[in-house]
Amino acid sequence: MSPQQKALFLAKKQGDFEVGSRSIPSPGHGQLLVKIQSTALNPVDYKIKDTGMVVTHYPAVLGADIAGIVEELGEGVENFRKGDRVLAHGHRTNDFAAFQQYALTIASFTAKIPPSESFDSAATVPLGLDTAMAGLYGKQFGAGITPPWTKNVCESKQPIVILGGSSSVGSYVIQFARLSGFYPIITTASPSNEDLVMDYGATHFFDRNLSGKRLIAAISKVTDSAIRIVYDAVSLPETQSVGWELLAKNGILVLTLPPSVKEDEGKGRKAFQTFGNPHISKNTELFRSSWAMVEKWLSEGTIQVCSATTVLDLSHIYVAEQA
Repeated sequence: MSPQQKALFLAKKQGDFEVGSRSIPSPGHGQLLVKIQSTALNPVDYKIKDTGMVVTHYPAVLGADIAGIVEELGEGVENFRKGDRVLAHGHRTNDFAAFQQYALTIASFTAKIPPSESFDSAATVPLGLDTAMAGLYGKQFGAGITPPWTKNVCESKQPIVILGGSSSVGSYVIQFARLSGFYPIITTASPSNEDLVMDYGATHFFDRNLSGKRLIAAISKVTDSAIRIVYDAVSLPETQSVGWELLAKNGILVLTLPPSVKEDEGKGRKAFQTFGNPHISKNTELFRSSWAMVEKWLSEGTIQVCSATTVLDLSHIYVAEQA
């Protein structure tokens, strides 16, 4: 294996992407070296490029969603072997990022890809899945409800509203809401995606183009129970405003972008931006338990992969090099 690899660099803050070479890293304790076959493109990638947020050292390699083949094992890794097809949640350091031919992954946040899934489909999972989980189950960055994989779901049913249910994050929120026993599971999307979100587990669908007042009125006819959780996977000011109005006293509005609504002490409602990064200490416990379930979920069809994510197939790079 060549000690050098191709990588897509963000050359400087708010600069352009450039293809270059960098060394292939070696896995340390609890790590894998993965030969990347597919990676997903996420909105955060262009936002980093355009705004210069998050990244402090350049040239930088971006990309969070890894799907590929295990090339080498670090010490202490027991559940994987060379040649395994895996998916993993990358990290915002160059050795662990996805936009290159080889990357390191943390074994705790890596799972085997079942035969039923391709590299492309597996690459749509990590960031979307983890953002959905953090928003629902995270104690620091979420609603803090008990994860369904840690106990039997026997709570009394309560409603949940997911704005943007056909998005990458929204699709996983719907599926976890189903596992957690929410009812009704109310979502918005384009009419062309109604069947899709219902297949994910939504019980009630509304056109995303409805005005805020009409949507609120329609949802009030579905349930008269207090809505204590709204997950806004869109999180634009107009959707945040609708989600905010839907919330009952002491309700939680989970967002994927910074809040544009203001918390009010009188009703006790809270709005906050979730953070689906398994590599920070506040998320470690949650994601270690959830990533232990990912292969099983995908194998059994408990979780369906998202069809809304753009995927970059890197396998042609290796073919070109061998030619």
